[in-house]
Amino acid sequence: MTAHELYIRRCIEIGNNGLGSTRPNPMVGCVIVVNNKIISEGFTSAYGGSHAEVNAIKDVKNKKLLKNSTLYVTLEPCSHHGKTPPCSDLIIKSGIPKVVIGCIDDNEQVAGRGIKKLIEAGVDITVGVLEEECKAHLKRFFTFHNKKRPYIILKWAETKDGFIAPAIKDEQKPVWITNSYSRQLAHKWRAEEQAILVGTKTVLEDNPSLTVRDWTGKNPVRIVIDRTNKLSKTSNVFDTSVETLLIENEAINFDEPIAAQICDVLFNEDINSVIIEGGTKTLQTFIDENLWDEARVFIGDRFFNEGIETPKFKDRCISEQYIQNDVLKIYEND
Repeated sequence: MTAHELYIRRCIEIGNNGLGSTRPNPMVGCVIVVNNKIISEGFTSAYGGSHAEVNAIKDVKNKKLLKNSTLYVTLEPCSHHGKTPPCSDLIIKSGIPKVVIGCIDDNEQVAGRGIKKLIEAGVDITVGVLEEECKAHLKRFFTFHNKKRPYIILKWAETKDGFIAPAIKDEQKPVWITNSYSRQLAHKWRAEEQAILVGTKTVLEDNPSLTVRDWTGKNPVRIVIDRTNKLSKTSNVFDTSVETLLIENEAINFDEPIAAQICDVLFNEDINSVIIEGGTKTLQTFIDENLWDEARVFIGDRFFNEGIETPKFKDRCISEQYIQNDVLKIYEND
């Protein structure tokens, strides 16, 4: 591993500190190095706050060191005014002579302009260090800008005999398939993504809150599909504690495939990632239209013998782990 790769890998590590809080901005990581020693680190603040480069530069106590430093960053520094001033301007103003960048920002507001501005100011630029790793790290951001839709994670729990729910339920609440540790992990995931989506049947049968209760973090925006306006406004998803977006006939045409239409709605709402936690019908809709990026599937230590079968799909399992007596399989859409 080269020195450039070592420092960009560290940028990826610290960039993860912004997961769940920077949205819809990317969770960028940055380090500043002088004489092969890291003198400062920074990652993107919660949305509306400073970017990674700004935080790293501010953290340098002796600003004279910046004149002999190299700044490493996972994503091309911005060149436009948004919630904050351009990072490229601050890098130039600080006199940093060298910048190493993991990958170019495809966002049309940047798209090479940050690099161009730095080069014109005489900064020595290196681009494309651990490029694929950086793009994978920033997958939500790149999916949103390149595919014009959110990064989509399918999530469900199934029994050992392949059912997602029992045939008959006695109460309007979830029937747990997995253990408490798996459920806590699922809540951690909710805190990491911008939105969570369910269908009408899930609300009718389970009356979920769709909030982060077993983890510390921000609740995702709740997306609820209700074609015929049959859901009661007393349902937990409408308790006003969390922003909720209702998708009805006015928003999409239910006589046509709906997954792509839902993606358009979410893109227009600036939602860059969503967990689909609906029932089999909702999940299968996104699978059939090939609009998903990951599937996270828990297999609990239970049998239903009969009930609602799991979604059907064929893709590559990239990891498998045990959570006590549960099995978690992660799939990637090739």
